[in-house]
Amino acid sequence: MTSAQPEVVPYADGRLLDVHRPAAGAGAAAPVVLLWHGSGPDERDVMATLAREAAGLGLLVLVPDWRSDRADGGRAELVASLAFARRNAVAYGGDPERFVLAGWSLGGREAIAVATHPDTPGELRPTAAVGIASAYGRPATTTGDSPLDVLRAAPSPVPIRLVLGTADEIVPAELTRQLHTLVPAAELLELPTDHAGVIMTVYDPRAQRCVPATEPDRLETGRRTAAVLARAAGLPWPAAAA
Repeated sequence: MTSAQPEVVPYADGRLLDVHRPAAGAGAAAPVVLLWHGSGPDERDVMATLAREAAGLGLLVLVPDWRSDRADGGRAELVASLAFARRNAVAYGGDPERFVLAGWSLGGREAIAVATHPDTPGELRPTAAVGIASAYGRPATTTGDSPLDVLRAAPSPVPIRLVLGTADEIVPAELTRQLHTLVPAAELLELPTDHAGVIMTVYDPRAQRCVPATEPDRLETGRRTAAVLARAAGLPWPAAAA
């Protein structure tokens, strides 16, 4: 895991995004991951531990704030962050030909929806997508259609990888398995943890949000999620996560 603090940049008027760079001296342009948080408003910090772990594997990880409580459900912010990442990946040392769109919880449904929808413009479509502890049966705010309906109608135009927690009580594992049953070519990783544990966090009821985990088992499962992001971007599967 890299320890450096991310660079914070605006991706739209008043909206911020964290840039987690791979370790110094990594060499050639790094694969890019745009990582969307869940339904909590402006929770890019919740994804920070996973983002740092993924950056440590050689990825350029971009994590924007967005708000699902906007009148449009957050659509404009999600699309703006994607457009920003696509335009600026090279400037941050990223490889636009290896661009993964990923998300956790509600962000995961949006990521899979945008990646697979036929109306997504070619210049915005990622080269792969990862859904982490997400449900896919409801319409996405970004596309207006549910990923399940879209993928029943046509095959995915990009590779999909899925992660779930077998002890998830927020988004039960079966809701991810529905998509995997529909798209069996999608790689599926089942982790023995809960909704927060898949991203190296634990839910703090006092703070009413997820905070970084310290328990070794949660850190280990989160490392395996980071490895999925790396694999989706075309990097070798880390030996420690195999």
